[in-house]
Amino acid sequence: MDASVHTHYRRGPRLVHETSRRLRFKLPLLGDPRLDYSWMQTWLEAIHGVDSVRINRPARSIVFAFDGSVRARAAILHCLNSAPQHPIPQGESEPPAAADASPLILKGALLLALPVLSVPVRKALTWLSISRVMIDGVDTLITQGIKVEVLDAIAVGLSAHKGDFFTANITDFLMSLGTYLEQKTQRQSDQMLRKLLRPEPVQAWVERDGQLCQVPEDQIHAGERVVVGVGEKIPIDGLVLDGMARVNQSSITGEPLPVRKEAMDRVIAGSVVEAGRLRIEARYVGDETTTARIARFIDESLEQGSDTERLADTLADRRVYLTLGTGALVYALTGEQRRLESVFMVDYSCALKLGTPLAFKSGMYRAAQSHALLKGGDAIEALAKVDTVVFDKTGTLTRSDLEVTDVIVLDPQRWPRERLLAVTASIEEHASHPIAEAIVRAARAENLNHIEHGEAEYLVAHGMRCPVDGDCLVIGSRHYLEEHEGLDFSPYRAQIDALYADGKTLLYVATTDEPIGLIGLRDSVREDARAVLDDLRRLGVSSLVMLTGDQRSRAEALGRELGIDDVYAEQVPEEKADVIQRLKAQGRHLAFVGDGVNDGPALATADVGIAMARGAELARATADVVLLEDRLSTLVEAMDIAQRTRRLVEQNYHAAIGINTGVMVGAALGWLSPVSTAVLHNGTTVALLLRALRGIATPSNTRQIPATTVNSVTQTHAIGG
Repeated sequence: MDASVHTHYRRGPRLVHETSRRLRFKLPLLGDPRLDYSWMQTWLEAIHGVDSVRINRPARSIVFAFDGSVRARAAILHCLNSAPQHPIPQGESEPPAAADASPLILKGALLLALPVLSVPVRKALTWLSISRVMIDGVDTLITQGIKVEVLDAIAVGLSAHKGDFFTANITDFLMSLGTYLEQKTQRQSDQMLRKLLRPEPVQAWVERDGQLCQVPEDQIHAGERVVVGVGEKIPIDGLVLDGMARVNQSSITGEPLPVRKEAMDRVIAGSVVEAGRLRIEARYVGDETTTARIARFIDESLEQGSDTERLADTLADRRVYLTLGTGALVYALTGEQRRLESVFMVDYSCALKLGTPLAFKSGMYRAAQSHALLKGGDAIEALAKVDTVVFDKTGTLTRSDLEVTDVIVLDPQRWPRERLLAVTASIEEHASHPIAEAIVRAARAENLNHIEHGEAEYLVAHGMRCPVDGDCLVIGSRHYLEEHEGLDFSPYRAQIDALYADGKTLLYVATTDEPIGLIGLRDSVREDARAVLDDLRRLGVSSLVMLTGDQRSRAEALGRELGIDDVYAEQVPEEKADVIQRLKAQGRHLAFVGDGVNDGPALATADVGIAMARGAELARATADVVLLEDRLSTLVEAMDIAQRTRRLVEQNYHAAIGINTGVMVGAALGWLSPVSTAVLHNGTTVALLLRALRGIATPSNTRQIPATTVNSVTQTHAIGG
């Protein structure tokens, strides 16, 4: 911002009105023509305790509805006072228009007052009330040709010209009511979706001027050095300069276990350091703020129409000609202006043009309430047609958490099973990776006592060494124990192969002299996975497929457990997309469910891409559907809503055509007066709009799967210290 502009907008907010739960400010910053209002609204609605934000650009006014707490009020003031110091995203977007009920109220009041007004006053007020419809009709005729706005203007104008002010006003009122309902629902839906995708700012440690300073991740510049420690998320794509760490990138690459990273290795934004410390050179960083990216992401989703909406618009415009032609024919045959006016009151398009997008918008709103973001009408239509669902494995059908399934003793005389598990857990409790956590949980579940041991030596990305009762135990991968410790597990190949065949991950345990045990672990399958797959079949899905980069034996074992129809294992991202293409070539309507960057090609290739709640930002941006809660059953709810929304659209479409055709026939035959026609036609439109709003509120036949609550209970005799 240049100095003059900064000086002009440096004046802070001025509180002009306050109630216990509402604040209204004058904010000069709103006059900056460069301000992206979507960014501004999303940023302010992210304040904890704020329910809604309404921006009035011409008045430089902003209204907050909040929970009434002192903390929320203070946070609002702090954000508004700090706004001029924040970069203002470049943009042309206007603040989302609120549904204004005042014109509707005025038109209703005029209708009630008509009987007591003099004729000149009725005439003047009627033409004033319908002036917007007339102006829009003339403008549309000049710029776009014959559209529904032209027909509306003719219908209302004929009644007013004839002096039938009641018919003109009631028609205008009913059309305004439909527009108001549409705007109100759209705004409520948009607000719901924005709130559900509020950005969560992430801070990062960056080297600047020889010192470490903490900055928001969107303020990191390419070439800067970023330091990431245990438990922290890597905020950028970059190259490791020094350090060594175990990095969990399951949400990015789909790998179930953490990987070792050291100098000259590449790291990906969104992965988490579980052990160690890295110093990274930032190579790829976003040039936009997180809030701006999210705001644009949502806005683009909400603007996406559907084939059905576009078809409805086309058919509605074509039926304008049908109405005009029918009216002209009736007038030519009968010469009755009354019949002409009655026919012109039926335009079909209100119910078609308003009802169809409103039903889709309502479906998006209902899905958002069920914690699923459906990106526009096309996503709803495509999801409703799906007959094949393809799942990525890690993070989708399974959780990233592991569970112990087998404890195999190789030296039962010295190391019985309970002692082997207890001593391994006693050592592994000093580590923080998923395998260690799973083993500790297993020992606690069996109430095994803690085994005293010496100081544990943790070798990053390799394993652990620790003295126990005169022995030195080594725990880790087979590669580590055989290549670095000189041990030999080949005599136990049959047992190892059997565990691998069942899809297990193995931890090897030995002393420095001999192998003593194997511990088998497996990804924990989501508790609701089987029920979700069964529900998908009940919704009409005929084929369930699993794609994964994991080993074939593990993948096939999980496929058998869950009843998957086809399993494709050891797939790289490009191969996943090829599989999707082959399945689509068979004529299937296909959805792909994934959560990582490696799923991007498959998400983009599928008819419907579905991203899990904890998925990478790239996956969420690529997907057509984003599950906003880490619960697989959300997918069933989203598909059920999509199918019911599609049925609702079809039913409303046929109802609109059938009822309005009947009304037009009655008008053409002289059975219906202009007022009766207007009431029936517009009443039908309002009824269909209300049905679009409320028609999918309650599930029809599909069983709702409740969120599964997993309680972690600490045992009395659990391993400690």
